[in-house]
Amino acid sequence: MAEKIDGKVRELLEAPNVVSVATLDKNGAPDVKVVWADLDNGHVVLNSAEGRQWPENVRRDPRITITVINPENPYEYGQIRGRVVEDTHEGADQNIDALAKKYLDKDEYPFRQEGEQRVMFRVEPERVKLHGG
Repeated sequence: MAEKIDGKVRELLEAPNVVSVATLDKNGAPDVKVVWADLDNGHVVLNSAEGRQWPENVRRDPRITITVINPENPYEYGQIRGRVVEDTHEGADQNIDALAKKYLDKDEYPFRQEGEQRVMFRVEPERVKLHGG
């Protein structure tokens, strides 16, 4: 059942704060990566490139935890537990450019690699909690 992202957690996600994405690797061990994120229609939107580990992890097991920390008070953070409900290449290039604008104030993602295929994930929140706030 989807839970709404609002209040301080929403503010933290809408600001250019990186997030930690926790998935489970093929052996069941936690795997945590730092990525960019945004919100769209109640979903957390993440972007990556094909061939990276965390996308493979969520394809095998769609459960995911996203943590966003308040840079002004690192003891205050939002945590979203949910599931990946969409995995698509459609719109992924435009999304990484929008994230580059949000995080770097650049119109295009400057770190694109030759032949890279971007992929976008939508995460439906099942549990949203603010800690330390």
